[in-house]
Amino acid sequence: MTTTHHLPAGKAAAGPYAVDISPESADWGHSSLRVLELPPGGWHSFDTADSEWIVLPLAGSCTVAVGGETFRLAGRKSVFTSVSDFVYVPRDAQVSLASRDGGRFALTGARCTRRLPARYVPASAVPVELRGTGGCSRQVNNFAAAGAFECDQLIAVEVLTPGGNWSSYPPHKHDEHRPGEESELEEIYYFEIADHDGTPGLGYQRVSPSGHGQGTDVLAEVRDGDTVLIPDGWHGPSMAVPGHDMYYLNVMAGPGAERDWLIRDHPDHGWIRGTWPDQPVDPRLPLYTAPEKS
Repeated sequence: MTTTHHLPAGKAAAGPYAVDISPESADWGHSSLRVLELPPGGWHSFDTADSEWIVLPLAGSCTVAVGGETFRLAGRKSVFTSVSDFVYVPRDAQVSLASRDGGRFALTGARCTRRLPARYVPASAVPVELRGTGGCSRQVNNFAAAGAFECDQLIAVEVLTPGGNWSSYPPHKHDEHRPGEESELEEIYYFEIADHDGTPGLGYQRVSPSGHGQGTDVLAEVRDGDTVLIPDGWHGPSMAVPGHDMYYLNVMAGPGAERDWLIRDHPDHGWIRGTWPDQPVDPRLPLYTAPEKS
C-alpha cells in the first residue's frame, strides 16, 4: 500500500503554515488546504490568486480584512467544543488575518472562475446534521456543503465521530462524472484527535482502489494534525478508537460545471444503510449544536 497520500503532522508544513496543500503539491487540479497557527498578536497576509477560500477558526478568534472590509470571527475554544463562524473570501484578493490571543485557523480553498463577494457567516447559520445510527453515528457541520452555502467550486464540511464509532461508512467514492449519480471531486481529510487525560489519541483511515484514477490505496494510522489526500478511490471507514473522539475537515473540489456532492456507495457495503432505521443514534451526539439565531 502506498503511504504517499498520508501526510503525518509536519510533513505538509511549509513557510508559515502547519499544513500547506496546494494543487501543485498534491499533483491534482483544484483543492487546497492551509492550516495557519498564529501566536498572540500574530498576523498573516496572503493573496487568494486563482482560488476562493474560507477562513475557518479551529481554535481561537481572529479578524479577517479583505477588499476594504474587516470581519471579526469569534471562533471557538476547539473543534470539539462548538460550531464556528467563518468568512468566505474571493479569488484575486489580498487577505489579512490577525489574532489578539493567537489560534489555529484553517484556510480551505478551491480553484474557481467566478469572483463572488466576501461574506461573513455566523455559527448560528451552520447546519448541524446527525448522520448514521449505532456504531456509524457521527455529526456533520455542513458549513460549506453544496446545498448550504454558495461557493463557485469549494465544498467543505466538518465531521465529528465519537470514540469507538466509524464514519465515512459505508465506503463511498466520487471519482467519476456520472450525471445525476456521481461527482468527480478531489478530497482532503485533515484530522484532529481528542486526547484523554493528556494521552494523545489516534484513529485509522482507509482508502481502497475503485478502478479509476491512480488506484489510491491507503491504510493509515492518523493522529492530531495529519492529512490524507484522496484523488480517487473508495474512502472509508474513518475509525475513531475508543476513548478518543475524532474530528476531520473535508475539503473538496473538482472539474465539474455543477457544484454537487454526489457519491456512490461501495457495492459490498452499501447495505449497512438499510440497518440504520432500526438503531438509535449514538446518545453522545450531538457533541454540540449551533447556537440559537439572534
